[in-house]
Amino acid sequence: MNKLFIRLLKARNLVPSFLSPKYEGLEDPFSLEDMRKATDRIKIAIKNHEKILIYGDYDVDGVTASIVMEQTLILAGVKPTNLEIMLPDRFADGYGMSPKLIKRAQDTKAALVITVDCGSRNHEIINELNALKIDSIITDHHETDDEIPEALAVINPHRKDAPTKTLQNLAGVGVAFKLAEALVQKKFIKSGQEKWLLDLVLIGTICDNMTLTGENRILGHYGIKVIAKTRRPGLKELIRIAGVKKFTSESIGFQIGPRLNAAGRLDTADIALNLLRSKSASEAANLATKLEDLNKKRKTEQISATREIAKRGVGSDPVIIETGNWHEGILGIIAGRLVDEYHKPAFVLTNTTDGLYKGSGRSFGDFNLADALNYAKNSIISGGGHAAAAGVKVHQKNLYQFREQINEYYKSLKLTNQERFLKSKPDLEVEDLADFSLELIDDLKSLEPYGPGNEEPIFLLRNVEVLESRKMGSESQHLRLDVRGKDGKILKLVAFFAPESWLKIEPGETLDIMIKLAENEWNGTRSVEGYIVDVML
Repeated sequence: MNKLFIRLLKARNLVPSFLSPKYEGLEDPFSLEDMRKATDRIKIAIKNHEKILIYGDYDVDGVTASIVMEQTLILAGVKPTNLEIMLPDRFADGYGMSPKLIKRAQDTKAALVITVDCGSRNHEIINELNALKIDSIITDHHETDDEIPEALAVINPHRKDAPTKTLQNLAGVGVAFKLAEALVQKKFIKSGQEKWLLDLVLIGTICDNMTLTGENRILGHYGIKVIAKTRRPGLKELIRIAGVKKFTSESIGFQIGPRLNAAGRLDTADIALNLLRSKSASEAANLATKLEDLNKKRKTEQISATREIAKRGVGSDPVIIETGNWHEGILGIIAGRLVDEYHKPAFVLTNTTDGLYKGSGRSFGDFNLADALNYAKNSIISGGGHAAAAGVKVHQKNLYQFREQINEYYKSLKLTNQERFLKSKPDLEVEDLADFSLELIDDLKSLEPYGPGNEEPIFLLRNVEVLESRKMGSESQHLRLDVRGKDGKILKLVAFFAPESWLKIEPGETLDIMIKLAENEWNGTRSVEGYIVDVML
């Protein structure tokens, strides 16, 4: 084991079980409230050959959770012809259970509706189902109200009366998988068959940015193994067209995830759903190509919007609020880019119809978007979400008031040094570069998948000498550095879309640089390189 890796384990207080977690270490699914009620009701549905309607969400977590639930029920004995999946339209339905679900349930003669990744705050829809004598099971991971809907079962680790808090980091797909585990315990599913669902559990968990410790550490560890052997023609084709060579949190979060998400952002999430359910190689190739095209369109529109905003400037307010004529599906991404670029919370709104603006917000640190929207409730039509991400609707005539109230609330908090929440912190300081070996690269793989709570390690290179500095890219926007450590060893570093100050680095300078390690493979030869995280200028 590489000595730098041993230092890293000590610095993070990681024990051997973290590197090789046991599948048997997963928590008892029946520790979740109402799990027994859910499995008992599913047993009746199987016995009576009832129709079941699965209702999901349009993002990656919702799509993967929908398929996990469908395949769980099939493994348990439900006939595929008795199952149907319904996903909402981001633009027509918004988040949560759409009223259209009622008609769909009636048209399909469903006796049971099972939600995934939604439903915990849809009391009215559940009441309508109850009035029609249609049972419902909610599986979700979002915050609940004090009073939960009157469904037959509400499986959500965030319930106020949850007996355990240890499963609150589960994604919606993770909660759906716990139901699969419960049906294994009940012997409706042969033990081990449920493990083949872990490729989708991994994708949904990473793309929903869930904390990758505890239960998710185990699910992620085995999900990496399963996705490498996935049996899904659609996922195989997506992996091929995305150019994924190795299964890491980065390839899943930045290559697979955005393509799946592009469907719900720009078109319909059914494209992603049908791809992952596809059993035909030709159908999979066609759908994967559609997702590739949508993702390219998403990138083009995103770049155009961010350039438009940069050209006119974002002003001096502590909270950025930008309006324009942009696609609704990319507003959250644009807001996130503004946070990264300007280190300020941001709302991005687009003009829809009849003077109505819809938008998404992104934040960090101590500025809670949900609280901010509550403060500005007099100027908005509707809005809500989480501390770091939220949605809002504002009438055009109230845009100025909305901007004033949001910034007024920020100033009232008297927050200081919020940028510290965006700054990367190194795990280890290094002067000699010889320990950046292929052995270390292989050791680091045992920490995958990375994510919140288990971030990719960052190394601070102390006093390295710049031997060569070269700009790359069509617009000279990327940077390549060759640096030499105290021990004389040389390491190649790369920064994509480097800040202007970095592009001015000259050979001969001695710098402190924060990096993440990467493996480069060319013509069968492996080498170690670094991605620049920050330069201490």
